[in-house]
Amino acid sequence: MKDRSYLENLDKLMETITSGAFLTVKSGGSINTMTIGWATIGIVWRKEVFMVAVRDSRHTFSLIEKSSDFTVTIPTDPGSKEALMFCGTKSGRDYDKFIECGLQTRKAVTVESPIIDIAGVHYECKIIYKSAMDSAGLDEKLEKLYPAKDYHTLYFGEIVACYQTD
Repeated sequence: MKDRSYLENLDKLMETITSGAFLTVKSGGSINTMTIGWATIGIVWRKEVFMVAVRDSRHTFSLIEKSSDFTVTIPTDPGSKEALMFCGTKSGRDYDKFIECGLQTRKAVTVESPIIDIAGVHYECKIIYKSAMDSAGLDEKLEKLYPAKDYHTLYFGEIVACYQTD
């Protein structure tokens, strides 16, 4: 494990996220991971923040609503493509994604939610703010991304650790 700046190679990391990264949440005895393709990393409220968006129709939503933290694992090896596809199209309500994809978790350094134990860049985040989207403010082009009206809740996580594993 190698500590790194949360902004190191950010342009490449954000490009990778558009192809998929793992958002992992633990609540009580339940753990789920899902694929995300939209996120923001930056400074908000003078804090280093990772913002993720979760639709309320997702199984992860029921967990993150009861959790105080989350992790994001951005793969650095293309070998995760199949797992990312599965975790982005199948629900944790119906499948144990870890068994189905052969994914292992690893204890995070500072938060309860684990990381995915693969080569990647890992962000550990404590939730400091959340906000359900208000559809009244959406541009019509963005509204087209929500044909089922299943809007996201935005979770702002203060980045409390960032590191890379091989």
